[in-house]
Amino acid sequence: MNLKNEAQTLPPPPGIIGSLRSGFDTIAAHITAITLPLVLDLLLWLGPHISMDQLIQPVLAEFQSFASGAGISASDLKNAMDMYTQFFQQFNLLGVLRTFPIGIPSLMSGEMPLASPLGAPAIWQVDSFGRLFGLLFLLTFCGWIFGGLYFRWVASLIIPDTSTATIRAILQTILYSLFWFLLAWMIGLPIGLLLYILFAINSLVGEGALLLLGFLSMWLIVPVFFSSFGIYLHRQNVFMSFLSSFQITRFALPTSSLFVLTMLLIGAGLNFLWAIPENISWLTLVGILGHAFIMTALLASSFVYYRDTTAWLQSVFEKLRATTPPTQA
Repeated sequence: MNLKNEAQTLPPPPGIIGSLRSGFDTIAAHITAITLPLVLDLLLWLGPHISMDQLIQPVLAEFQSFASGAGISASDLKNAMDMYTQFFQQFNLLGVLRTFPIGIPSLMSGEMPLASPLGAPAIWQVDSFGRLFGLLFLLTFCGWIFGGLYFRWVASLIIPDTSTATIRAILQTILYSLFWFLLAWMIGLPIGLLLYILFAINSLVGEGALLLLGFLSMWLIVPVFFSSFGIYLHRQNVFMSFLSSFQITRFALPTSSLFVLTMLLIGAGLNFLWAIPENISWLTLVGILGHAFIMTALLASSFVYYRDTTAWLQSVFEKLRATTPPTQA
């Protein structure tokens, strides 16, 4: 048997352009799919703010007093205090509704607007740390639920008959998000402490370790990107969805890497365009609409690529099994 000839007869892997075209066409035909990201951005733009500024100011004052006694220079301390003060003045707890890695995309969650065409927003202050932690838990939990609904909605447009039921999709989304939350604490905290120690010992050693982590993350970003898609497209649980993602990465890594890079470049690049209008201008609404459409279309394109790549791998395996002679005992 000529293996070279057999390899030449294998079907080609799915194309990036075709996946993009199919995803954008799907959302253009079902424009209501942009509702959730549109509503979230309108809430963050025109709605009230939930602030923890008054609660955190005494903590910042204690920090300033401690830092002054620790010998930190006055200029460095002032710069740090100005940065922290500005951050907490602008921070809106409602932005926690934008959860990762599964969540509703938002243009406004990274930049909390302090003004809008309707004027300054109403600000609700959190008056205790108990309420603060309660709100963080509640908003994060709601972000997971709405993120699961959003992913399930878009996935149902790609594979209408086999997409996951709503309740199951929400439950698996919560389990998936809890897994990544725990993983971030179990791995992220030790890595952060290790980097801090390495930078304290020698800056070159710290930079080398940081560069190594950057290369490692570039290899992991593709399986992580697709790791939840099996939940919504193929009714898989969290564990099986992870396995499917790593299988796709193993057999279609070059094309999958290029696809993920294309998604990130389009999304991040257009965000600069959507953010051009001032928050006090109604033109910001154009940016919000454009962002909601593009991000939803990119998600749909990703589901299309995942669906087609899964089908392609299955056809390749079936063809190889059919053409491979049985092993003689």
